[in-house]
Amino acid sequence: MEGAQVGEAPEISVVIMAFNEVENLEEAVAEISGTLEHIPGQHEILIVDDGSNDGTGELADRLSTRHPILRVIHHPENRGLGGAYRTGFTQARGQHVIFYPADRQFPARFIPTFHQHMRHADMVLGVRPGRRESWTGEILSVGERLLYRILLGPMPRFHGLVMFRRSLLQTVPLESRGRGWAIMMEFILRVDRAGYRLAHIPIEIRPRAHGESKVNNLPTIWANLKQMVTLRQTLRKR
Repeated sequence: MEGAQVGEAPEISVVIMAFNEVENLEEAVAEISGTLEHIPGQHEILIVDDGSNDGTGELADRLSTRHPILRVIHHPENRGLGGAYRTGFTQARGQHVIFYPADRQFPARFIPTFHQHMRHADMVLGVRPGRRESWTGEILSVGERLLYRILLGPMPRFHGLVMFRRSLLQTVPLESRGRGWAIMMEFILRVDRAGYRLAHIPIEIRPRAHGESKVNNLPTIWANLKQMVTLRQTLRKR
């Protein structure tokens, strides 16, 4: 695997979203970079340090000296998942972009699978068939999905991993603000409703090796739901 030459767009940009993931980040970078070495072409890894205060940012900078294809962008304060997505949208250089959380719950081996399906799709979405959660997580998840459908109508299935052609960002307008994942949901919905080609690929999730989830909790879900109400109003304008 080689880094892209100046002025040349990499084939794949992997955006690693990291907030206080010092225990997971180095292994995440090693796994992803090792996977990219087996994919033809030039690629890049972009770490978005979202205002971490546990040493994640310093570790990311050290890793960038070992991996020529790795770049680091630091948020001066925590901007949430929405802020990390927006930075990835504007800073990734690859023809194809995929976002990975630094917690390593999504195996890097899905990157080449998604990339292969991009030959016949504009966006590839990961789905978890028959997924199982704790009873509290399942109640929150089912209720959240039901409310999303009521607010936004039919939605493509999506469970965390998405790869897309970066050129879509030049033609699909995005207006969502805030800390949650509304910006990504708006992107997926607009791409789907504009008639672009979507593919769905089965994925799996691993238990976190270190730390706790920062998204599967009631405050985060409540914040996302409020953003969904705003997104519904935004979509109705067009």
